[in-house]
Amino acid sequence: MHRLFVGIDLPQQVKAALTARMGGVLGARWQSAAQLHLTLRFIGTVDTHTANAAAEALATIRTRAFDLSIGRPGIFERKGRVETLWVGVEPQEPVKALHNKVDRALQLVGIAPETRSYLPHITLARFSGTAGPLDAFLREGFPPVSFTVDAISLFESRLTTEGADYNVVARWPLIA
Repeated sequence: MHRLFVGIDLPQQVKAALTARMGGVLGARWQSAAQLHLTLRFIGTVDTHTANAAAEALATIRTRAFDLSIGRPGIFERKGRVETLWVGVEPQEPVKALHNKVDRALQLVGIAPETRSYLPHITLARFSGTAGPLDAFLREGFPPVSFTVDAISLFESRLTTEGADYNVVARWPLIA
């Protein structure tokens, strides 16, 4: 069985800029540089046949490369408790369009469509208990960092006691 998701692997300069800004929030379990990515579509746990079919479907996606910049930080809450600290990307439209293409390609091989609305973001930290004060972190933001999205990747996620370990199992270039 394979636990998979489709995403954008970030360039090292973006990972360095993000990790340099991490810290100073009580209760945060910060992502490592190796864990930083922009998820396009979570697939979940599938058998080898479905994983191979998903990879074949993703290989058919054709779209142009595009530029993104790191945006504003934000949080996801559940029942009034902060669960995730993230940073957005700008502009969101090309990422959302790519997400829709990925979702449609996966549906063609029997993977159920995404049911939640999609918000392009990069997870920075997770919280299992109470989150420390976040106002300063959210207000301060990030220095401007831009990058070109020139490929999509199929990641396999393995859960460990230290968190998730992500490995790129396939990569497809976008049209230059």
